[in-house]
Amino acid sequence: MSFKSTVTLNNGVVKPMFGLGTWQSKPNEVYNAVLTALKAGYTHIDTAYVYRNEKEIGQAIKDSGIPRQQLFITTKLWNTSHQPDLVEKALDASLANLQLDYIDLYLMHWPVAFKPSKYNIPKDENGNIAIDHSVHFVDTYASMEKLIQSGKVRAIGVSNFSIRNLEHLLNHCKIPPAVNQVEIHPYLPQSDLIKYCQQHNVHVTAYSPLGSTDSPIMQEPTVLNIAKKHNNATPAQVLLSWGLQRGLSVIPKSVTPSRIISNFHVFKLEKDEFEALERLASQESKRLIDPSPFWGVDIYNDAIIKPKL
Repeated sequence: MSFKSTVTLNNGVVKPMFGLGTWQSKPNEVYNAVLTALKAGYTHIDTAYVYRNEKEIGQAIKDSGIPRQQLFITTKLWNTSHQPDLVEKALDASLANLQLDYIDLYLMHWPVAFKPSKYNIPKDENGNIAIDHSVHFVDTYASMEKLIQSGKVRAIGVSNFSIRNLEHLLNHCKIPPAVNQVEIHPYLPQSDLIKYCQQHNVHVTAYSPLGSTDSPIMQEPTVLNIAKKHNNATPAQVLLSWGLQRGLSVIPKSVTPSRIISNFHVFKLEKDEFEALERLASQESKRLIDPSPFWGVDIYNDAIIKPKL
C-alpha cells in the first residue's frame, strides 16, 4: 500500500486504514474470504452481529495462527439490543461467536432501537417493524461507554449517523465516538459529514466504497480511464485509492480470492485523476443503502430520532 497504513483514533488506539468488509458474505464463504485476506496482509476484519457470520469469522481468525494483538476486529451492536441493560449481553454474544476476549472497535450499527426480540427484524401486530421509541441512542451509547472500563472493547463508535445525530450524541456523551462508519463512494461522497467528523476528531470509515452489488460506479468512464492509465488497474483499486486519499479508511467486501488480493493493491492518484473523481462525486447523490422506508423511521435526513414522550 502506498498510503499510510494506520490511523490513530481519538482515544489513542491505532486502527488499520484498510479492512475486509463482510456484509452479505455467507457463512460458508466468509471463512475462506477472511483467511485469504489475512494471508494477503489485511489486519482489519469488519463484521456485525446481524451479518450472522461472526462464528465463521472467529474460526478463521483462530485458524490463521496470527497473534490476536496483530489484528483489529470490528463488530456492531444490533438494533434489538439498544436497551441499556442488553448492550453488554449483546457484546458478550459477539465475543463468544468470534472466540475473542475483546473487540478492538464496537459500533452502534444504526441510530434506531427495535423492540427486544429473538428475531433480528421484529414486527408488531400490524406487520410493521417494532421500533422501540422509549430508547434513545444517547442512552444506548452511555451503556457502550461502560464497556471501555470492562476491557472487553478498546474503542467505541457509531455507524450510519448523520451530522445532526452526531452533534446530539457529542453534546451528551462522556467518551466521544472514535469512528463513524457510513456509506461512501462517488455516488454518495458525504463531504459535509466527513468535514464535520474531521472537525470533531471522529474518524470516518467508508462502507460499500465500491457501491453495492452490481453498482454501475465500477463502469463509470472516469473510473475506467484512470484504471487504464495505471497499468490496467482495476476499477475497484481506483475507487479504494480515492477513498483513502480523502483520509477515510475503507472496508471493501468480497469473497472472491483474486479480488480480495487485488483490492489491497491501491495507489496514489495523480492530482487531475483525484479531481476527476471529485467532479464525478459532485453530481446528484445516490444512496444505495437506506432501510428508512422499510423501518418507518427517518435515519438520514439530518433529523434527530426522538423517543415518543
